[in-house]
Amino acid sequence: METAESMRMAVDTLLSNKLRSALTMLGIVIGNASVIAMIGFGQGAQKLANDEFESLGPNVIFIVPGSQQDRETTFDLPKTLVLEDAKAIASQVPSVDLVAPQINAQMITAYKDRNARHLITGVTPEFMPVRDYEIDRGRFITERDLQRNTRVVVLGSERAERYFDARDPIGEQVRIKNIGFEVVGVMKSKGAFLGTNQDDIMFLPLTTMANQLVGKTSIYGTEISFISVSAKDKKSINAAKFQLENLLRLRHKIVGEDDFTVRTQKDILNIVGTVTGGLTTLLAGIAGISLLVGGIGVMNIMLVSVTERTQEIGLRKAMGARENDILSQFLVEATIVSAAGGIIGTIVGISGIIFVSLISPLSAVISPLAVILAVGMSGGIGLIFGVFPARRAAKLDPIVALRRL
Repeated sequence: METAESMRMAVDTLLSNKLRSALTMLGIVIGNASVIAMIGFGQGAQKLANDEFESLGPNVIFIVPGSQQDRETTFDLPKTLVLEDAKAIASQVPSVDLVAPQINAQMITAYKDRNARHLITGVTPEFMPVRDYEIDRGRFITERDLQRNTRVVVLGSERAERYFDARDPIGEQVRIKNIGFEVVGVMKSKGAFLGTNQDDIMFLPLTTMANQLVGKTSIYGTEISFISVSAKDKKSINAAKFQLENLLRLRHKIVGEDDFTVRTQKDILNIVGTVTGGLTTLLAGIAGISLLVGGIGVMNIMLVSVTERTQEIGLRKAMGARENDILSQFLVEATIVSAAGGIIGTIVGISGIIFVSLISPLSAVISPLAVILAVGMSGGIGLIFGVFPARRAAKLDPIVALRRL
């Protein structure tokens, strides 16, 4: 029997049992849609993380206090980062362009009858170019503010909107721990980063933050929460990391485990890529189980179909149909069901990715490889799981089959 004739007969048979065919396809549809959607969501999450880290600033290196393991240091060493560390990096590391230390703390702020608890950050003028921030209105923190410990504040765009609505906040007074600060600027929107809304931050001069709000918490100098460092260019990042690690080890007189951690954007992106890639593979694997379940459903329905069509098979074999003709017809039916379910599942999966991208920050990432793989797997599953019922039909004895007439 020619392939075209087998396909025509398979389509006629499937259309004569529309509900059964649709239910058989359902498992394949769900499996395909799940695989494509999970891979798309995973790649979208990875792209979102990459975009967030790249938005932190060009050629940026991060230095945070502390280590994952126990530290062995001499008795008279600082156990954290201090402002003098940042100054030493700026003056002694030739591969570094700018250094931006900062102090972070959650504090209650207020304007008239409105108040909230959110992140306050003490910074230097270098913070804005290192972290790639932009000013929207007014000005940013200056060296003069640092030298004079002035009580000025720059608002994130969202905090400015929440406190002042559509009014211009420049020149207004907000209170931080019941101390008045003059608003001198508003930042452009930056978005969220790792769950932190960067548009809801207030920026103060680092010296004002240390001396008037936080207090001196280290006997070795002004304790800071974080240091952001900008390398001179991308080629200098590895050299800058190596040099500042050595400098900090010398300053802290470390004889064992480092009491600080240095990470480049590449280091962080590699970690994020490993995590999101693993999760994507895991989710796709779990979703792939539904494809297997769908294949078992195809085999089950085809076995039922063989039982129901025993008489038809016997009659065709009595009229000269060969085993290969019967085998090919049932295989074609199983493959058509699986391939059609794969195509519908692909449409559903792509639609789900697009829908989620419209209502969330995730990008619509549609992997051609995932689509080809899912559709190919669904067609293959139909072929594989259709073999047993097809062989059973092809091996039927025509005499036994015709006795049921």
